[in-house]
Amino acid sequence: MSEKEKKHKENHGETAEKNSAGKNSGEKVESGDVTPDNGSDTAKETESVAEKQETGGDKAAGNDCGDSGKETEGSGEEPSDKDRIAELEKQSAEYKDLYMRKAADFENYRKRMIREKQEAIDFANSGLLVDLIQVLDDFDRAISAAGEQEAGSPAAAFVEGVLMIRRQMASMLENKYGLVYYPSVGEVFDPNIHEAIGRVPAEDVSEPVVQEECRKGYKLKERVIRLAQVIVKTPPEK
Repeated sequence: MSEKEKKHKENHGETAEKNSAGKNSGEKVESGDVTPDNGSDTAKETESVAEKQETGGDKAAGNDCGDSGKETEGSGEEPSDKDRIAELEKQSAEYKDLYMRKAADFENYRKRMIREKQEAIDFANSGLLVDLIQVLDDFDRAISAAGEQEAGSPAAAFVEGVLMIRRQMASMLENKYGLVYYPSVGEVFDPNIHEAIGRVPAEDVSEPVVQEECRKGYKLKERVIRLAQVIVKTPPEK
């Protein structure tokens, strides 16, 4: 039997006792009239108080359960300050490494752009210079065709004038644009700077060597812009 039912029976018993005492004392109740029963009102109030107490107890029990649940949920271990500092230091090292890589990439990009820009400026006139080399070749052929002239003769003076023009032009192209002639005769054959147009077997060489230069080779700032055409001495085949 629950506490509520016990209280209800106790209150009902007290009310019955009071009603019995009232009848014995000679209280009269007229027919058709209802006299308020103080004991019944008291029982109702007591019952209401009991219900409120039970409701409050249930709520309190619910709150206790909720609080215990919160305590259980919050019982997880939080990282210590040492762990947090270690994690932050790890992130800082990762960001620093990423920054250094990006900075190095940007520096390499900047240097490459500067180099490419300078190369574009240096070799912008390479096409024109190759055409001017043809003029130098014409001067060389004219001087070679003139041959030896008698000193003091008009022909000798003419050849000397052509030589002077040729030297001035070659000097201007070298000093102003960086165009230089590289000799080939007697050098070991190098396919990067030589173009072989003939081959002559020779006993006195152990490796291919340039014997004759048929067309001069030129470099523009250490870059070959025209290969030298040569005849190569090669060791005899075994």
